[in-house]
Amino acid sequence: MKSLLAELNMRYFNSANRSIILFYYEIFCLVIFSVNWRGNLWTAGHKILFIGDSITDGNWGNSDGSAQPSSVRNHWDMNHIYGSGYMYLCASYYQSNYPEQEYQFFNRGISGNTLNDLKTRWKEDALAIHADVVSVLIGTNDVNEYLGKKDNGAFDFVLWEQTYRNLLDSLRQDNPQVKIVLGEPFTACTGNMKKTEDFALRDSLIQRLGKITLQIAADYGAVFIPYASMFHRLLEENPELPDTYWIWDGIHPTPAGHKRMADLWIEQIEKYHIL
Repeated sequence: MKSLLAELNMRYFNSANRSIILFYYEIFCLVIFSVNWRGNLWTAGHKILFIGDSITDGNWGNSDGSAQPSSVRNHWDMNHIYGSGYMYLCASYYQSNYPEQEYQFFNRGISGNTLNDLKTRWKEDALAIHADVVSVLIGTNDVNEYLGKKDNGAFDFVLWEQTYRNLLDSLRQDNPQVKIVLGEPFTACTGNMKKTEDFALRDSLIQRLGKITLQIAADYGAVFIPYASMFHRLLEENPELPDTYWIWDGIHPTPAGHKRMADLWIEQIEKYHIL
């Protein structure tokens, strides 16, 4: 028996054969360890996706301020990859302070988007990224669209909520471990918004969407970012400032407002140990 094993060892495991075997074994290992369980090429750091409307968009991908789809935007120019809003500040914070983590951030905000617009592009702009963390901020354009209709019945809060939940369900189906962050929609009676006659209605609708978002966050174990509460507090605590200091047109934050949004996002993420 020993002589047979020795013969086999000599025949099949001589130095030349060992080299060939080791070569193919290394190739095999490279393939196995370069592909994660989803079938994507292995990446060292977590993927963090921000998706929403113009507040998140920030002209990312050098879109010239237009509502260009993600597919036609610039995805390689690192000078414009994140845009210029709160998302950029959040990404900058984590990537600069924790380079060893190799975090990957993705901006998929598109100006003017409603929740239904997110639904239309969800597969391409959310599911296809297979993110570990998904941060959503949506709602203001849903109200804006509703107020712009001539013959508008009651706002369909039930449908809005169900659509939101369906999108989050699809995230969980793709990755049961995904961590979800939901931003509270907001508005303010500042700038040109003060000239509108329907601000009270707008504000009440936005507040209702905020409450729905809070409930969804609770049901999904998601982190809730209370942006509306933060801006209301800032406006009350700084009455000496121009009313446009934090939100210049009733919808879009100024650079100062975006910085406070980023600070709050990071604070909540740190509090719940998301990253």
